[in-house]
Amino acid sequence: MQAPSLGGVQVPRGNGTTVVRLRHGSSLNDFADKIDANPASLVTVLFHLGEMATATQSLDEDTFGTLATELGYVVEMVSAEEEDRELLGAFDIDLDAELEGESDEDLFPRPPVVTVMGHVDHGKTKLLDAIRSTDVVAGEAGGITQHIGAYQVRTEHEGQDRAITFIDTPGHEAFTAMRARGAQVTDIAILVVAADDGVMPQTIEALNHAQAANVPIVVAVNKVDKEGANPDKIRQQLTEYNLVAEEYGGDTMFVDVSAKQRMGIDDLLEAVLLTADAALDLRANPDKDARGVAIEANLDKGRGAVATVLVQSGTLHVGDAIVAGTAHGRVRAMFDEHGENVTEAGPARPVLVLGLASVPSAGDTFLVAPDERTARQIAEKREAAERAALLAKRRKRISLEDFTQALQQGKVETLNLVLKGDVSGAVEALEDALLKIDVGDEVDLRVIHRGVGAITQNDVNLATVDNAIIIGFNVKYAERVEDLAEREGVDVRFYSVIYQAIDDVEAALKGMLKPEYEEVQLGTAEVREVFRSSKFGNIAGSIVRSGEIRRNTKARVLRNGNVIGDNLTIESLKRFKDDATEVREGFECGIGLGSYNDITEGDVIETWEMREKPRA
Repeated sequence: MQAPSLGGVQVPRGNGTTVVRLRHGSSLNDFADKIDANPASLVTVLFHLGEMATATQSLDEDTFGTLATELGYVVEMVSAEEEDRELLGAFDIDLDAELEGESDEDLFPRPPVVTVMGHVDHGKTKLLDAIRSTDVVAGEAGGITQHIGAYQVRTEHEGQDRAITFIDTPGHEAFTAMRARGAQVTDIAILVVAADDGVMPQTIEALNHAQAANVPIVVAVNKVDKEGANPDKIRQQLTEYNLVAEEYGGDTMFVDVSAKQRMGIDDLLEAVLLTADAALDLRANPDKDARGVAIEANLDKGRGAVATVLVQSGTLHVGDAIVAGTAHGRVRAMFDEHGENVTEAGPARPVLVLGLASVPSAGDTFLVAPDERTARQIAEKREAAERAALLAKRRKRISLEDFTQALQQGKVETLNLVLKGDVSGAVEALEDALLKIDVGDEVDLRVIHRGVGAITQNDVNLATVDNAIIIGFNVKYAERVEDLAEREGVDVRFYSVIYQAIDDVEAALKGMLKPEYEEVQLGTAEVREVFRSSKFGNIAGSIVRSGEIRRNTKARVLRNGNVIGDNLTIESLKRFKDDATEVREGFECGIGLGSYNDITEGDVIETWEMREKPRA
């Protein structure tokens, strides 16, 4: 029925219990469609209620609540999961019905998915390294896992060849979000505790994640070969957290291992399989379209968007049209953890997928769509909904009284940030950690953009408009962007260990900026040719592109704008056959980086030094 509202505007009214379902980030247009009203009328009503908004502007839940109460409706905001279910339903994709329709004959055993958790520096990556017999730690900044990866290993168990999938989670507390995501896709958690160190804060944090996700735990007591190691003390400490060892009459398996000496690895794998067989019914239907999770994703200059996905049910084939979050595409190629081509991936199989049009977020679910057109439509609708929800969240309503109060207290300061990283999981974790920094109400932190890949002109332009600071995590500038950033006076900071970025931002927010050392670039050289030398390792035949290259200075190697080798030293520098102390711009030289040999043609060697500068 039509009834007059505020200002004499005619708007259809509800009876006080009429429910209107809206997704997050809806506009007045969406609300008007639901109640069959003129959007312009709703703009007027909202104006009389003290809110100014356009018909197409995304509004938050409170604003809709105020408007709905005035008009006699009850607004019910649809969650992201419900919204996504409704969206997929519009394309005849019903995941719930699919699961209900599976019988026992359709389900086959699948490998367990295992997450390795624990306190920083307790040997998680070293343990995975021992399991896979390859070296991961050497390439990590500060000995902390910066990326999240998935690997599958095979072992003999009770006369059968069994596979186990491992997910590696980073170790610092800043990666809570990533570790939580690891627990969500996991069947079993291996909790690594150092026998010489004991239960630490992050051990408890990891334990809480696993217990909250209702995941069985196997405890690996690492470093039992070290002096002062006391495995029994670990067993006693963990009884306080409801982890009682089998030898004490509990049901948690404890295994003494030494990742360094490769001791107890087989026992640990056996404990995982015994726990899986005893406590879990690990089965999935391989004969259907694949469903799963994107564990990690990044932008590769040569191959485009690359995503590591874990198939949870069904089988993923090359040529399938897939949609992962807001990314879509056709699977052009798949690779296993050894870089070998695979044509299909069954349940619990992690693979690297090429062919997506954009980079999905880490933790996004993926599914196979009937065709590429459907995949694109689902991705576009998700992206539009996500953008609208973000705009609604960003829009801050402030009344005149609040504004006057803020002025009396002193101007409300906002620190705007643009985050760029080499992989989406790290960017997500960095944003999550930064937004948790609490420094009171006087200062506000806003992440206005986040993305994957080198820092581009768009990032600098965005930072210029919004007066933002750009944080680059394991990435550098794209071509000709550094000059633009300097010209526009944009502050760009680079980090390779995430907690340094968090500490700096927190210090900036607190205004506790003490004199610090800043990195000053000395010169860059482009690698033209690589010479192999049995005596000196690989020598990079290079031309100096800017500044000068000096012997014994710090260096890093960049490939397609991404840092692939950091904290290196120019150990040898030659002009033709003669040793040189420095080589200037425009001249050719031979550069030796000591034992670091991962250099290819087209790489850029950048040299730098730390200089003290007083902070403002």
